[in-house]
Amino acid sequence: MIITIGGRAGSGKSSTGRVIAKALGYDFYSAGDVRREYANANGLTIDELNEKAKTDPTSDFLVDDYMKELAKTADNMVLDSWLAHHFFPDSAKIYFDANSELRAKRIFSRKKPEELSMTVDEAFRRMTEKENCSAERYRNLYSVDIYDKGKYDLVVDTTGRTVVESALIVIDYVMHKELIKHLNLIKN
Repeated sequence: MIITIGGRAGSGKSSTGRVIAKALGYDFYSAGDVRREYANANGLTIDELNEKAKTDPTSDFLVDDYMKELAKTADNMVLDSWLAHHFFPDSAKIYFDANSELRAKRIFSRKKPEELSMTVDEAFRRMTEKENCSAERYRNLYSVDIYDKGKYDLVVDTTGRTVVESALIVIDYVMHKELIKHLNLIKN
């Protein structure tokens, strides 16, 4: 089974996705990690790559193609990507959200050494800018609204929940979905 996780920046997609994958014995892949590796390999920061992607979508297409290829290599995986629900319509499509203040605090807490002077307000501003820019880019490239919760099977608000609590909600949903699929196969 492929589980795709989309949603808001700082909502816990990657950290919870890793827990889900480990609990189920699945592989975990993050489009964000792939973008960061691509940026590093090309001597760019992730912010510079995102800025460049506004006018040159090459990195978007490369990452998206890489994620599509990954899905051909394994049956059971968790993919953290704003677009995975679009590319894998038969996946268990999960959307993570949390209130803006919490998301900004989470992003602030994982700041890099060169961002030591960043405030929570600055983290909020950057988060909002990144989300708006990415949403516009993907709307233009693929005609996809990455924040349309109606395109997902399950929406999880991670506000007030631990990573494990959020993971258990998804695991319960996925196990239930698999059980129904199995029972339908037996019935037919």
